[in-house]
Amino acid sequence: MTPAVPGLEDASREDLLTLIGELRAVNASLLARIGEQDERIAVQDKRIAALERAASRNSGNSSMPPSSDDLPGRKAPPRRGGSGGKRGKRLGAPGSGLAWREVPDDTIAHYPSGVCGCGADLADAADEGVARSHQVHEVPLTSATVVQHDLHQTRCGCGRAHVAARPGDVAEAPTSYGANLRALVVYLLVFQHLPVERCAQLIADVTGATPSTGFVHGMLARAAEAVKDVVALIKTLITASHVVGFDETTLRVGPAGTKKHILSASTDLHTLYWLGGRDLATFKDFGVLTAFTGIAVHDRYSLYDHPELTRTLAGHQLCAAHLLRDLADAAETYPDHPWPAQADRALRGLIRAARIARDAGQPAIPPEVAAPLILELRRAVRCGLSQIPRVPGPVATTKQHPGRLLLECLRDRETDVLRFTGDTRIWATNNTSERDQRPHKTQQKISGRLTSDDVTRHRMTLRSYISTAIKHHVNIMAALRQAITGNPWTPPAPATT
Repeated sequence: MTPAVPGLEDASREDLLTLIGELRAVNASLLARIGEQDERIAVQDKRIAALERAASRNSGNSSMPPSSDDLPGRKAPPRRGGSGGKRGKRLGAPGSGLAWREVPDDTIAHYPSGVCGCGADLADAADEGVARSHQVHEVPLTSATVVQHDLHQTRCGCGRAHVAARPGDVAEAPTSYGANLRALVVYLLVFQHLPVERCAQLIADVTGATPSTGFVHGMLARAAEAVKDVVALIKTLITASHVVGFDETTLRVGPAGTKKHILSASTDLHTLYWLGGRDLATFKDFGVLTAFTGIAVHDRYSLYDHPELTRTLAGHQLCAAHLLRDLADAAETYPDHPWPAQADRALRGLIRAARIARDAGQPAIPPEVAAPLILELRRAVRCGLSQIPRVPGPVATTKQHPGRLLLECLRDRETDVLRFTGDTRIWATNNTSERDQRPHKTQQKISGRLTSDDVTRHRMTLRSYISTAIKHHVNIMAALRQAITGNPWTPPAPATT
């Protein structure tokens, strides 16, 4: 039996109908409010998901540099390989130690002193030879020396006077700093990233010389001028290479900290930097891509495919390291999808096979090794495309679901993704270029923004020279001293086949 509603026992039919109408209106209002709340919650869920995804981005699942992993709120990616991801030398990496030197620079003999237990003076004891030896590797405490060059004048019997020629490494001014000190200034500024004042202070503390900050800062322009012809040659050698990696990174420049970009072109033996924007005009001014006829290794930034920059290219190789980061992001976004892990496994297998084939002197990955891995990658891509539908709309402006554009790239640009499998000379990843860009981030972390575009360009010129010298196993200080004395080190011409 349905219980009676209090107060309605004596209500008329009209009163009940009125009440029902009011209840229906209230119910409709509540349903509308719930619908609005559901829409608001859905929008907030999307925003939260977008914020969580943005906060989870790091150098392991995106193109963000490793220098951003230690920023507040960021979580560094897990370390791959090794035993538990421990820091330190990896298995197979070359090691170094403090070696024993058979012929030391100096030897100091030490004899026992004092009194023996029998009461005899040990100074009168018989010498039985060296019991053991200890070698100490030490550097001398240096102090700047002043060398005066007196240019004598002589007079010939015919009456003509002759003054001795000034040595080439001696400046025309009455007093100057020598080539070693000038090279040290450039080394500390450009390679060790010291700010100008700290550079001057370090030299004063270590050598006793007291160069002014103006002199230290001015060495950048003078040294850059000394190596500009070598850097022009480096550009030519890079343009003539078979494989070149291209990359770009941001740098704050000028009093206002204007955002600039450093473009780089790298080979195993050469490095070139260029300061500008991340636009077509800067890429044209850089001038490497427009004249390059080899294989360009790069990420998926659209300008690398611009028709005005790629007319002479033999082909592209999309950086597999960037693709692996995007697959890591997809695995985090879709934890229940199997395709990211499958594609990651296949791509890593191909990279490893390419390294083994190259070390064995093979021109390509053997077909019996490459074919199953490529098939696994293709199946992963097809699976992903079936699970992540395309959002309808214009291709250029419609925002797609995370991972969709990656899958379309793996499908539509398979040749550019897997070009390295057919030619072991081609890099699978652009890690060399990324390593070449890292010093600029270190510079910014230590010294902050650079003072001007001109000074930054001087640094880029010198860094191109230094990085190329390092790749040729040339001592940096020796290369800088050669440049400062007017005889800069020059990279050798490539061997002809």
